Amino acid sequence: MKNLDINLLPVLQSLLRMRNVTRAADFLGLSQPATSAALSRLRRYFDDELLVRSGRGYDLTPLAQDLQPLVESAMHAIDRVSTIKSQFNPATSDRKFVIVASDYVAAMLVEHLRAILRVEAPAVSVEITPTSAASWDRSTYGKWDLIVGPMGYDLPGHGKPVFRDSFVAVLDADNPVLDKPDLSAQDLVKLPQAVGFFGSEIRTPGDQFWDVLGEAPAIAARVQGLLSLPLLVEGTDLMALVPRMLAYKYSRGTNLAIVDFPVENEAALVEAMFWHTNRDDDPANSWLRSVVQRACQQLHEIFEMLTPDVRRAQLRSPETH
Repeated sequence: MKNLDINLLPVLQSLLRMRNVTRAADFLGLSQPATSAALSRLRRYFDDELLVRSGRGYDLTPLAQDLQPLVESAMHAIDRVSTIKSQFNPATSDRKFVIVASDYVAAMLVEHLRAILRVEAPAVSVEITPTSAASWDRSTYGKWDLIVGPMGYDLPGHGKPVFRDSFVAVLDADNPVLDKPDLSAQDLVKLPQAVGFFGSEIRTPGDQFWDVLGEAPAIAARVQGLLSLPLLVEGTDLMALVPRMLAYKYSRGTNLAIVDFPVENEAALVEAMFWHTNRDDDPANSWLRSVVQRACQQLHEIFEMLTPDVRRAQLRSPETH
């Protein structure tokens, strides 16, 4: 039997993972005919169909099921060989990394991230790109170097918390509700709300805060992400729940008010970085993780000294039903 062409291993890995020629082709950046041709070669080599039609999709043959863990192990070994062969030096590297993150995380981190890169890795490129939770599929997320996202949503890969935030309410500083001497969550829930949208299945801790009351405010505006919410609220009767650091960062020079929740009732948000298991031993990815962690530490240090020059109010503890 002829030796297996090692160039077919990534194709075989993707086909076994996705059980779909079109999706495997898209992930690999190949044409569908090229991927189909590679599948034909693999079928001839193993003398097995590997993928068999089942309804509208495909199932793995018994041989393909046996092959899958072996192929994963082989690809991991190849990744480790390439890592050992080329030691990573950030000072001289021109490598490009891709970090998946929300607009909120990007806004918080990019300044500190860029400052570290300018000193340690001037030729390294880090692209921060958004994606939906629907795209965080275990069969495809390996193409990204890191995901920085909230804990508690079953994001794939190994994870490590990097910073903590909590939600506050933002509204126009001239909103008459702020004149109430004992402002409560029941007062806020009566205001029309602007919310950030992350997909039909995703509810933020800010959204879940209203569950404590057993009711929800009327949604008057819905935008993608969180970044534009403070600007959307200013000059209107709207209210929005946004992470505290975002509210502080974008409140300067605006006519906004920030309403803090009691500590015992705050809606906490913990962001973490997630990475594919095949990057555990990659020195480049390890360095990138250290950069993100240090950038987050700088973010916390600066935030602790930051006092927004806006009107502020303290919400009394919400009454539960």
